[in-house]
Amino acid sequence: MPWALQGALDRRGLGPVAGVDEAGRGACAGPLVVAACVLRPGDASRLPELTDSKLLTAAARERVYERVVRRAVSYTVVVVPPDEVDARGIHVTNIEGMRRAVTRLEVAPGYVLIDGFRVPGLPAPSIPVIKGDRVAACVAAASVLAKVTRDRIMADLHAEYPQYGFDVHKGYTTADHGRALTDHGPCAAHRWSYTNVAVAAQEHDLQPPHPVMLTAAALQAKPAPAIDNQEALFDVPAG
Repeated sequence: MPWALQGALDRRGLGPVAGVDEAGRGACAGPLVVAACVLRPGDASRLPELTDSKLLTAAARERVYERVVRRAVSYTVVVVPPDEVDARGIHVTNIEGMRRAVTRLEVAPGYVLIDGFRVPGLPAPSIPVIKGDRVAACVAAASVLAKVTRDRIMADLHAEYPQYGFDVHKGYTTADHGRALTDHGPCAAHRWSYTNVAVAAQEHDLQPPHPVMLTAAALQAKPAPAIDNQEALFDVPAG
C-alpha cells in the first residue's frame, strides 16, 4: 500500500496526516458511514494487507480493521442514518459526515487526504486524491473502518428485516434487492428519497416514516399528483 504521499507531507512538517473515506454512498438502504484515520508514520510493515476495502475479502477486511484499530494514532467513525440522508440529500450528508469525522479525531491533523472530491470547511488544509483508497494508506485505512462498520450494521438490519437480504447485498441495488422491494415495498431502513425506493413505496401505497427530499430523478420517475406546483411520488411529512 503506498505510503509515499502522507510520508512526504509528514517530512515537510505538515502532519499528522488524516485520511477520510465513506461507505454506502451508492446504497439505497442503510446508513452512510464515514471514517477518518491517522496512521503512525512508517507503519507499513505492521499493516501488510492494507489496501482499498473493496479489494479485500470480508475476512481480510476484518483482520485489517482490527489491526488498524490497534495501530492507528487516532480514528473516528461517523454513522449517518437513512432519515438524515433522506432529509438533506446524500451529497450534503457525505460532506458533513467527513467534516464531523475529521473534527472528532483526538489528534488534530495537519493535513487531510480525501478520497475523490473536495470537502470545504475542514479544520486543516486538505486535498482530494483520485482513487485515494488505493494510493494513500491513511485513506485506505479509513475505507476499511467505514466498510466494516457499515457491513456489521447491515448484518444487524438483516436480523430485523430478513425479507430484503441486507446481509448479502448490504443495501445496494441488486436484482434480488429490487425483487424484494417490488414484493414487500420499502422499510424504515431504506432511503425513501432514492428513485427505486420511492417508486416501490408508491406501488405499495406506503408513506415515508420521516421527512424526505426527493431527487429530481425520483420526481420524474412516475406521474403523481401536483402539490404546490411540484410533483411528488408521495406526500412528504412536514418537519
